[in-house]
Order: sequence, then structure tokens, then C-alpha cells
Amino acid sequence: MGDRKLKFFEYKAKEIFKREGIPVPENYLALNEKEVHKAAEKINKPVALKSQVLVGGRGKAGGIKFADNPQDAGNIAKELFGMDIKGETVNKVLVEEKINVQSEFYLSVVMDRSAKKPLVMASTEGGVDIEEVARKTPDKIVKYHVNPLDEFMPYEAREIALKMGIPNQMISKMSGFIIKLFKVFKNYDASIAEINPLVLTPEGLIAADAKLEIDDDALWRHKEFVNLEETQKNEFAYVTLDGNIAVIGNGAGLTLTGMDMINLYSGKPATFLDIGGGASQQNIARAINLVISEPNVKVIFLNVLGGITRADDVANGVIDVLNSAESKVPLVIRLTGTNEEEGQRILTEAGISFETSMEAAAKKAVEICESLE
Repeated sequence: MGDRKLKFFEYKAKEIFKREGIPVPENYLALNEKEVHKAAEKINKPVALKSQVLVGGRGKAGGIKFADNPQDAGNIAKELFGMDIKGETVNKVLVEEKINVQSEFYLSVVMDRSAKKPLVMASTEGGVDIEEVARKTPDKIVKYHVNPLDEFMPYEAREIALKMGIPNQMISKMSGFIIKLFKVFKNYDASIAEINPLVLTPEGLIAADAKLEIDDDALWRHKEFVNLEETQKNEFAYVTLDGNIAVIGNGAGLTLTGMDMINLYSGKPATFLDIGGGASQQNIARAINLVISEPNVKVIFLNVLGGITRADDVANGVIDVLNSAESKVPLVIRLTGTNEEEGQRILTEAGISFETSMEAAAKKAVEICESLE
């Protein structure tokens, strides 16, 4: 059906990448403004200050800043610590050498559940939302399935690099990066290992960003990560599926019933996500952001019967996400229960439609999904 994932902050993912031979910029983790200043002094060059959060879109949210010297770095860091980015508070900042970018690429290895094989994806369109590239110019993404029973060979990595259409003199180095990233994916039982962007500098290729998620079921093989505070705790009961309508509910029974309704109207659920009985505004926002990040999700069905969870908190959480989300995924809301009049008023004033009937909301979600195909 799906898996639970252990997400790493960028700084930890870069530590792992570096350990496996993937070049990363010089960087230091800082927990306050004074440590930012010291790190910038060590680097002794212009720096990037990167908020460490486990949600996408931090750059657009103002979570990445640049500084020319240590004094500026310390001052600018004051704007970052304590910042709220999509429901996450910034309490760690990665201070990193600012890179001289000549061009950007995208590189990832993900588990393709439908094919039951690892999928290598590479593109010359790096540094941007890869889902947007896939939607607008799918021909710019090279996709290559790897047989999990065979060894991933250098000639396969070279074939991927060739298909990217990069200059001949870069093919050997790019294929080397592909091999190393695949090694990380395999050795760490990852569900995704991603570099976006992979940057060409005068010194060569370097991983400017790093994303790594590990399958929870494989943690017994990676005991060094079991007690890491830096990894994301599983605050939701969350399973990914093969469909394209994300189902979120407050309670396992309600979520499963919502999924049944989607199936009844010939739709296919993409997720089971139970936010629990007492979800806050921040929980709602995180849950929606979580399913938006799933590449196959076309529509979100939010099925809430307010008991402990208040309808006005749900409404405010929805508005938070819609205001900040990079991907504009259609959202269908069924909202009744505690404080329902206030929650419905908040949605109405924001111009967001809702249903009070689960059947009507599920049917609408399927209709919207079908219209997008």
C-alpha cells in the first residue's frame, strides 16, 4: 500500500551525501545568531543562510537569505530564527558557502510503486518545482527504471546523462553523480534521494540542496537514525496509495469512509491520512502540505466532522496552506461539527467552497479529478 517515511533536514542529508562521495558546499549548522556569525567567519566568503524545515517552498516563503560578510550574516539570521514556514518554526539555520552557479540540473531516485522499481529522474531544468516541469515540458525529464534484482551499471548512468542532452565533456561527471545518488538510495533504503539543484560551478558539479527520506520499515538496518531528534516524527497515520485523490480525515473510521466514498464514485484514493481527533490549525496545514508534496495527487478531499477538532481551526489551516502553497491543487472540503458556522463563515469570506455532505464532497472531488485528466 505505501510506507511511512523518515525525513531528514537538509544539513543531515548533506552529511550523508558527503559521506558517500557526493560533493556539497562548505556548511555549518547554527542554532542561534552568534553561531551563524562564527560559521560565516569560518567560511570567509559570501554565504547562504538556509532555514532547516521539513516542508518545501522555503525560498519563496523567505526562508533563505544571503549575506556578504559575518556581521551581515548574524544580523540577517535574526529574521530567520523563529520564523513560521508552513506551520514549522525555524530553530536551525544552515550557513553555507554561496555558490557561483553556471547552470542547474535536477537529479533524483524515487521508488515507483506502480512499476515496483526504482526510478531515476534527471533534467536540465533544475532549481524549480519538478512537478511544474513535468506538467509543462515533460520531454525535459529523463526517466529510467532500474531492475531492483540487477546491479545498476555505469553504462546505464551514462545513458541517462546522454539522454539529458548535456555537453559531451560533462557526461562522465554527471553519470558519476547518478551512480553515487543511486548508491545512497539503495544503501539507505530510501524512498527518495534528490538533488535539486545539482549545480555546475567553475570547480565542477556540486549538490546545492539535498533531500533524503528513508522507509520506516528499514530503520532496523539503520540504527544510527532511530533516535535522531532531527528527523520528522510521524504525527499522522499516513499511507500513500496508487490513486490521485488525497483523502484526509479526522479519525481513522472517517478517513476510511471518505476513501470508500471516493471508490463508490469511481475515483481512486492517493492517500490515507488521519489527522486525529484533536488536530490544530497547524496540524491541518501540515497535513495538506504533506499530501500536496505527493507527485500523483491531483485533488485533495478533506473530510472533517468536528468533535474535538474545531471547524474554525480547520478553515484557518486551509487558508494558511492556500495562501502559501506553491502547487495549486484543487481542494474539496466537507466541514461540519463543532464551531461549524464559524468555520463555514471563514471559508465563505475567503471565497472557498465547502460541502456539509460527505457524499456530495466525495462526488465533487472525483468530478474535478476527471475534468483534469
